[in-house]
Amino acid sequence: MLMRAETSCLLVVDFQERLMPAIFQADDVVATGVWLIRIAQRLNVPVLASEQYPRGLGRAVAAIRALLPEDAFVEKVHFSCAAELECMRRIDLLGRDQVILLGAEAHVCVLQTALDLQLAGKNVYLVADGVSSRSPRDVTLALDRMRAEGVRIVSREMVAFEWLHQAATEQFREISRDFLRCLRNG
Repeated sequence: MLMRAETSCLLVVDFQERLMPAIFQADDVVATGVWLIRIAQRLNVPVLASEQYPRGLGRAVAAIRALLPEDAFVEKVHFSCAAELECMRRIDLLGRDQVILLGAEAHVCVLQTALDLQLAGKNVYLVADGVSSRSPRDVTLALDRMRAEGVRIVSREMVAFEWLHQAATEQFREISRDFLRCLRNG
C-alpha cells in the first residue's frame, strides 16, 4: 500500500532536549524529522509531536519546536503515544488512517507506539532513517521486531515521493528543488 498525502499524518515521537544528546546519530535523525515536517507542511499533511514527560526530559528540541505550532505537541507519560488517551484522540481527530512514524527511542516509545497504532487499525509506516536509540543494537532489534509485526519500514525519500505521487507538477518541482536536488548534490 502506497502512502498518500491526503490519507497520512506524520507523528514525531520524543525528539527531546535532554534525551537527544544520548541518542546514536541524533543530529541525523533530527535532520530527517525536520526534512519530513517541512515537506508535510508543504503538502498539507498534518503533523503531531509527542513529548515524553517533558518536566524530566525537556521539551522537543529547538529545531522541531521552531517548525510546529504549540498545539501540535502532545505531552505523554505512557511510552506508547497510542496508550495516551489525549494523543490517540488527537490522532483519531485527524481522520487519517496512515501514520508515518519517526522518533526516539526506537526500541521503547517508537516500537510501542507503532504496535499499538496497528492494533487501533492504523497503517503504520516507520521511517528507518528517522529513528534511533541510545544503542545501535536496540535500533536494529526494534526495526526487526516492527518489520516482523507488520509495520512497513520506509525511508524518508520513499515518504516524499509517495506523497508527491507524480512528477511534472508544480508541487513536485518545488519539493524537488527545495528538498530532493540538494540531497544529490551534497
